[in-house]
Amino acid sequence: MLAYERFGSGEPLVLVHGISHRRQAWYPVAERLAEHREVILFDLPGHGESPDLPSDGRPVKDVLQEHLIDFFAELDLEQPHIAGNSLGGRIALEAAADGLVSSATALAPAGFWKNDLDFAYIRAHFAVLLAAAQLSSPVAAHLARSHHGRRLMLSSLMVHGHRLDAERVLGDLNSMLAARDALRRIIKGGVPFEGEIHADIPVTIAWGDKDRVLLPYQAGRARRQLPDAEHIWLDGSGHVPMSDDVDRVVDVLLQGSSQGLRSITAHVA
Repeated sequence: MLAYERFGSGEPLVLVHGISHRRQAWYPVAERLAEHREVILFDLPGHGESPDLPSDGRPVKDVLQEHLIDFFAELDLEQPHIAGNSLGGRIALEAAADGLVSSATALAPAGFWKNDLDFAYIRAHFAVLLAAAQLSSPVAAHLARSHHGRRLMLSSLMVHGHRLDAERVLGDLNSMLAARDALRRIIKGGVPFEGEIHADIPVTIAWGDKDRVLLPYQAGRARRQLPDAEHIWLDGSGHVPMSDDVDRVVDVLLQGSSQGLRSITAHVA
């Protein structure tokens, strides 16, 4: 069973964090969302407090999607809304392509790089990020106590990392180190997004214009591949915009999940 939290009231909205992160990534926006939606946060396999990511030879995309389907079944979720960041955004789009959800909102979703060279940059970025986390671990508690230290530690992921408290920053750092095996396996199995999403499933894609991980040009590729989606720029936000612009991200998630729940029979028909 994946580790999760469930709170709030209204139509269910499942939030999926990014690679090497944890469900707490959504805390800056979760309480505001819970005023309008039943919010479900969970840790992906190999991340946070969830069990390890299985290593059984299957494509990692299929493994993650199978876990999502099982998670929906365990929580009795039928066609919930879904939103995700980075890898979580990719998972949200795959869920929409498979007809599992009523809407999908993706914040800087993975899968829209141009070629192998571009993907090599992404791999290198996470390798450097992981190495920096390992090297800084002995002094992380000291760095996290200061405004400038927190900004430095999180500078490749967000513009305003200093807004997070020291406990949260240290928790994220430790979670990244603990998730390193899952990170390496997911990166190794990375493939472009090629799904087709049925026109009756609303899709929103939002990208921070300061993203240093999945560079903003990828928003243009997402627009060309999914022309029927709503495409939004998050001005002044980095790769993890939930901490950079709470108000804007809350608005995007609520608007993206505003068209009601679909019925399974309607989709099958």
